[in-house]
Amino acid sequence: MDGYSVVDVFCGVGGLSHGFVKEGFRIRAGFDSDESCQYAFEKNNSATFIKKNITALTGKEVRALYAKDEVKILVGCAPCTPFSKYTQGRSGDKWRLLREFRRVILEAAPDVISMENVPELAKHKAFGHFVSALEDAGYKVSHSVVFCPDYGVPQSRRRLVLLASKLGEIKLLRKTHPKARYRTVRSRIGRMPALCAGQRHPQDRVHSCRALAPINLKRLKATPEGGSWVNWSDNLILECHKKSSGKTYRSIYGRMVWDALAPTLTTHCTGIGNGRFGHPDQNRAISLREAAMLQTFPKSYRFVEPRKPLYNKVVSRQIGNAVPVRLGRIIARSIKRHLESVLE
Repeated sequence: MDGYSVVDVFCGVGGLSHGFVKEGFRIRAGFDSDESCQYAFEKNNSATFIKKNITALTGKEVRALYAKDEVKILVGCAPCTPFSKYTQGRSGDKWRLLREFRRVILEAAPDVISMENVPELAKHKAFGHFVSALEDAGYKVSHSVVFCPDYGVPQSRRRLVLLASKLGEIKLLRKTHPKARYRTVRSRIGRMPALCAGQRHPQDRVHSCRALAPINLKRLKATPEGGSWVNWSDNLILECHKKSSGKTYRSIYGRMVWDALAPTLTTHCTGIGNGRFGHPDQNRAISLREAAMLQTFPKSYRFVEPRKPLYNKVVSRQIGNAVPVRLGRIIARSIKRHLESVLE
């Protein structure tokens, strides 16, 4: 869109940026400390990737990327780990990335801001301080915890979405998908070519899945659609799951359900031992490409440079860390509608 430009902080492989690209916005640049994301970000978004930790990033550097008279949009999703329930209570400064993002925003003074993060963040004082700082700087701020299927994402993911603008009131669009129209696992990956565990499709090397040890292959064969280790015979169950403490992890080694939502995809979403990431009926975990499609990346999204090796662990992490492209599009549409209303 002419006159509107976006800079993406914590850009990763570009899930959020690609949502903006699909809605016609220009991405000026993306910042991230993980250089393994550079190829995918640049190839799919026609934008510059800048390897830099946010602690070394200045608002002046960000502002210099925009043209003088255009609307300046800054978006970002700080990595989830510092804010998740799994790391709360541990030592260390878990709010540092949020404070650094706030610093960059205040120094760069963009016209419009979006931040996407884990829902748990909204419960902490640090988030209240973040919002107050934006309001004190002249931004109108709105935020809500979003159930992503309400916006067309086929996984049971909840995310905190914040929007802020110096130009006036701004809000996220209304829900686009009633429950009866939720997108399912089948709607996204139902037509993908079949694979065996450890196999790679000859026409798409990202459509590849991890090999399974013989015992895990037996376990998966004993798991029905929607089932997990609780469906196994006693000789297949791990010792840790026989303990009372292990019985609460009922989704581990689980299969997805064709006509239901996928679970929230994580950085370990292509391994069967990390959640309900087994294919609904094939005896394998979902492939990297299927994980990306459940994150609503286009099937054509390029993750690895041609003739360079593909590392499952790396690409799986990139996909699990990404903002679903569909959610990125909803955020972009919300900003587009806001700008059209205040600038018409």
